[in-house]
Amino acid sequence: MDDAKTTMAPPVYVVDPPVPPKPFRNCDVCDALAKQRAEATTIGDWSKVTDTNVEIGRHHGLRHGRTSRSKA
Repeated sequence: MDDAKTTMAPPVYVVDPPVPPKPFRNCDVCDALAKQRAEATTIGDWSKVTDTNVEIGRHHGLRHGRTSRSKA
């Protein structure tokens, strides 16, 4: 019989996902992107959710002069 010792790998720690950017009020582009993100969330398309979050963040910087972490 084999006397080899085996051990389990250490646990994996998963961090919380980043807070998604919030759309600015009275902005048609922000509203459209937020709608796309909500639809993707509903069907479980997490890749599209992530892509839309990136688009919202870029839009904030280009059109609103703020980063996605700035207060709307």
